[in-house]
Amino acid sequence: MRIGIDLGGTKTEVIALGDEGEQLFRHRLPTPKDDYQQTIATIAELVRLAEEATGQRGTVGLGIPGSISPYTRVVKNANSTWLNGQPFDKDLSEALKREVRLANDANCLAVSEAIDGAATGAGIVFAVIIGTGCGAGIAINGRSLIGGNGTAGEWGHNPLPWMDEDELRHREEVPCYCGKKGCIETFISGTGFATDYQRLSGKKLKGNEIMHLAEQQDPVAELAISRYEMRLAKSLAHIVNILDPDVIVLGGGMSNVERLYKTVPQLVKPWVFGGEFETPIRKAVHGDSSGVRGAAWLWPAEK
Repeated sequence: MRIGIDLGGTKTEVIALGDEGEQLFRHRLPTPKDDYQQTIATIAELVRLAEEATGQRGTVGLGIPGSISPYTRVVKNANSTWLNGQPFDKDLSEALKREVRLANDANCLAVSEAIDGAATGAGIVFAVIIGTGCGAGIAINGRSLIGGNGTAGEWGHNPLPWMDEDELRHREEVPCYCGKKGCIETFISGTGFATDYQRLSGKKLKGNEIMHLAEQQDPVAELAISRYEMRLAKSLAHIVNILDPDVIVLGGGMSNVERLYKTVPQLVKPWVFGGEFETPIRKAVHGDSSGVRGAAWLWPAEK
């Protein structure tokens, strides 16, 4: 049995998977914000519940909004800031009395969709989370690519490529929380989409509200989503020029905008070197479950 844990900002979720990836157990508890020891205790309780419910002992994988530094072996870049600077995988392994494998939550999305989702069997998968923030992960042959510095896939904190005049103004007006300007995250996260609409209209709306207006042919909402589509296309073209993945998978709130799968592939082409782009862009099959399933699959099948 494989146990996966997804540590989110508000909820921490556990899933237990059988040999064929079938769900045996699933449960959520509130994430104990700003309390490191209680976070460990919550994860230990979720593992206990999963093993009690199934009567089996499992391997444990964990997805977090950050990563483990390969140099210091402590967490870095976590939105759940109380994890930063902590030897989280080591402390969890001691609490659970077994090895715990830990990866970035976007990497878990990539693994999940590569194993039995939208990119089943693909060699190189680039998976994007476009929600409150913007992250990405890479899976190669079903396994998470971490990178020598533990930052593989941190696409959202590169600058938006080929900026036009308005995007240059946006860069100056909307700084990124990471301390830099012009990050892809500030443009193509769900938050970035809402911010751009507010810049255009003076009104503060949620992404789904803006899309409802666009469906009613509201010109400002349509302008906001068409600008979003172009920015996403340019950002993905950058990845194609570097990694050229076999499949691109979209997850997070903005991945539910169905028109993206028709418009963006054509918009990518002019920005790719050579102008050729037939790579499928697909919506994550497992949706909100992809992260927790991918965490479980950090323990792949033995060859």
